[in-house]
Amino acid sequence: MADPAAWPELEAAEQERRRELVLTGAAVEARIRAGGGRLPPRLLSLRLLQALELSGCGALRELGPGLAGALPALHTLVLCGNGLGPAGLGAPEGPGLGGPLPALRVLDLSGNGLETLPAVLGGALDPAGPCAPRGDPAFPQLRSLNLTGNRLRALGPGLARAAPQLQTLLLSGNRLSALPGGLLPPGASGLLPLLSQLEAADNGLQELGSAIADLPALKILDVANNELSEIPLELADCTKLKEVNFRGNKLKDKRLEKMVNSCQTKSILEYLRVGGRGGGKGKGKPDNFDKEENKKKKRDKHQKKSSGDGEQDKLEEVNKLTIKILHIAGNPAPVVVKVSPNIKEVRPYIVCCVVKGMNLKQGNALKRFLSAQIKLHDDLCGKRTAATIATHDLQLIKGPLLYGAQPPNELKVMPLGRKEIKAKDLVRQLQLEAEEQRKQKKRQNVSGLHKYLQLLDGKENYPCLVDAEGVVISFPPITNSERTKIRKTTCDLFLEVTSGTSLQICRDVMDTLILKMAELNKFTFENKEEESVSDGESDMTSEPVNSNPSQNAEQENSPLTVEQVRIVDMDGNLKVLYPSKTDLTLVSSLLNVIR
Repeated sequence: MADPAAWPELEAAEQERRRELVLTGAAVEARIRAGGGRLPPRLLSLRLLQALELSGCGALRELGPGLAGALPALHTLVLCGNGLGPAGLGAPEGPGLGGPLPALRVLDLSGNGLETLPAVLGGALDPAGPCAPRGDPAFPQLRSLNLTGNRLRALGPGLARAAPQLQTLLLSGNRLSALPGGLLPPGASGLLPLLSQLEAADNGLQELGSAIADLPALKILDVANNELSEIPLELADCTKLKEVNFRGNKLKDKRLEKMVNSCQTKSILEYLRVGGRGGGKGKGKPDNFDKEENKKKKRDKHQKKSSGDGEQDKLEEVNKLTIKILHIAGNPAPVVVKVSPNIKEVRPYIVCCVVKGMNLKQGNALKRFLSAQIKLHDDLCGKRTAATIATHDLQLIKGPLLYGAQPPNELKVMPLGRKEIKAKDLVRQLQLEAEEQRKQKKRQNVSGLHKYLQLLDGKENYPCLVDAEGVVISFPPITNSERTKIRKTTCDLFLEVTSGTSLQICRDVMDTLILKMAELNKFTFENKEEESVSDGESDMTSEPVNSNPSQNAEQENSPLTVEQVRIVDMDGNLKVLYPSKTDLTLVSSLLNVIR
């Protein structure tokens, strides 16, 4: 039986004065179950913690008292996939967050059993919302709140008061019936001025209120697979709206229903802007007709000024980026990735695809691509804590591939710029380098690659992607292999995105990566730089350069081809297919996808 008092992870974090801590896996769950379903009290002594993740632990029923007061420096708190129920995040005086967290920027409570928001997050009946003792908001720095996969039925007005700087609100997979509902009560103004992403797919939404137009910064709205019958015309007043998803709703306006399943956001908003089907033809003038007419005239004037009577829109459509999808059925030699059962407890989620036609030869094209990948790691991937990207030269890979886990002292990898080494020794080297760097720069916490080492703490096995010859080509989230790294001569790439958090984040990161690759390829084509096949690496394998200029130009101007890759279990049963028909939809306003 697990000893609830034995927490080697907490002891190590205390001794090493860590700022980040990840707790997950069967051993952690067993100790929490033995401790009554609560967090260990010793955790509250780690006052230096700035990022805490405890995920995939169904035994965790409540947090225990005093979390907020004990860990005031927290800026990231991830509690996804646990067993937090209705009482798991109770009132401030009871079990729960325990009060304001003024430094918190990211809060992930997805995949629990929450039925109402805790009082400190705005679940209180008081519309003024919860505040810190001085009257300040409880979460003044909160930017991202993930409540996906709970049992929420309503949102109170206190959330907007508690987190006024909120930019991303994820509510998919709950039981909401109205949106924005109580989040934006009638008569309220100026609430959530920075909210740009609102996702509430797979709820039971029957109403999308006109108050949605009171979100001035809204860019992404996803309410797919609900019970909506109407879309408010006021949605067209959201001037920054770029992506909408209404698929899976049975709308009364059948023309609009057809549009939301096939058309781009711009067309949908234009249809709403003119009043829907028939533009209101045959209806009497409503009481606020003059007000609506004035708003329409202002919109028309703005449209005429910004679009040049539609010419600009046509130009944007012509200049739109294009990619082609090659389906499995049309691919004579598709890449297949098998997934070993032992990866489930380590890093279970993976998405892969092949991209052909990338031009990395000219000028700084390769450097731009690598810089873009680093930026994605820093931003969307959350410094690699949410997901990790690995890119490979397809010609150097021997399929089929196997995604699994191996003991650290048996796993051998050739990291970028290094000789082959055991994973255990590599991690130890990086830990020493991190500590030395921290001391030299007199920093409190480490930076760069070394931050991700903590994701491997307590793991009996390390994740890896292995080719048909047994060569490890990727060791996420640490490094991919020197053997398959991309060079200037690379034009066909194998892409992988892995995560220990969710499959959806893998898909989102891959969508964004492909969009960025299309942008970079277009930039390379339009800005004729001097072609070079040398990337300054002495060990590079040279390849012949196509000497036919017209053929080169044709290849450079052709759209990228994205080949589907199947992720299957050891028996060949499909687990993941990317890109599927639902992928690359949120970037559809920027990308023309030929399926």
